[in-house]
Amino acid sequence: MIIYTNIILVWSIIGQLDKISRILNGMLKTMNSVKPPRMTALRELHEAENGSPLSILIGTILSARTRDENTSAVVKKLFSRYKTARALASAKPVDVEKIIKSTGFYRVKARRIIEVASIINSKYSGKVPQTIDKLLELPGVGRKTANCVLVYAFDKPAIPVDTHVHRISNRLGLVQTKIPEETEIELMKKIPREHWIRINDIFVMYGQNICKPISPMCAVCQIKKDCSYYRTKFSS
Repeated sequence: MIIYTNIILVWSIIGQLDKISRILNGMLKTMNSVKPPRMTALRELHEAENGSPLSILIGTILSARTRDENTSAVVKKLFSRYKTARALASAKPVDVEKIIKSTGFYRVKARRIIEVASIINSKYSGKVPQTIDKLLELPGVGRKTANCVLVYAFDKPAIPVDTHVHRISNRLGLVQTKIPEETEIELMKKIPREHWIRINDIFVMYGQNICKPISPMCAVCQIKKDCSYYRTKFSS
């Protein structure tokens, strides 16, 4: 009985692995068949020659309620002037506000990133912590931001869940959740760890370009067979 149960468990894991691979590959094929997507802001920061954990952390904070291309440009400008946590911690809020104004809520964001930089400079010797517990201790850093830092700054397996990841996961039927925090927990249970680091990147690009909040492009989607939303909407 134990052997039989273990065999079922193994096949279940293999089946889930195949499904997730099929979904991720299908998303990439769909996007490339329509229009090759623009790299996400955090991936751009990750790939940048002068990209750093600090720039990714600050970039994630600044990315709230602003476009990816705007985030990338602002972070590049900000770190061309303030290259270290120590420099940013010593910055005048009014000077930072001028640089990040286009991101929206710039006064609040300016105070926040200076505060975060100050803590990193004094408590962590200028280096961004690499564990989720320590990241969550930073002011204004929630699970999504902390997980983004783990993935994009340190290449550590994590699943950052923003509105795109939350929406698409529920549409596909991978989860049935109400809030992003619940989605993260359920995805961690159901998605093999080897795929975690790719989830945010691909789901965000798919949400921006294909599986939009309103009028998703179901006609061109190559993962319709795996989508509960599509089956329900077009079952009649």
